[in-house]
Amino acid sequence: MTKSELIAQLAAANPHLRQPDVELIVGTIFNEITAALARGDRVELRGFGAFSAKAREARTGRNPRTGEAVEVSSKAVPYFKPGKELRERVNGGPLQAPKRAPRAAPAP
Repeated sequence: MTKSELIAQLAAANPHLRQPDVELIVGTIFNEITAALARGDRVELRGFGAFSAKAREARTGRNPRTGEAVEVSSKAVPYFKPGKELRERVNGGPLQAPKRAPRAAPAP
């Protein structure tokens, strides 16, 4: 699914919102996630997953065309870890209600 397809589906599912408003909402969400990752923050969306930036160390790589050794500098790469509900849904497992702590028995 592309960003424009996502916007079209959201606009169709929410007829009370105009398409330009849905575009603004989706764009704002993506921009905020991107800005948080650029600051080094973690973004967690409960039931969906967590976005974070992982550091990669500097290393010596190879130019595939010439085979020559090339120094690759350290960098941060975006990383997504899916949440339990998303994994279950993708794998076709049943979605279950979140588990709650058992209630205490009433005093006699």
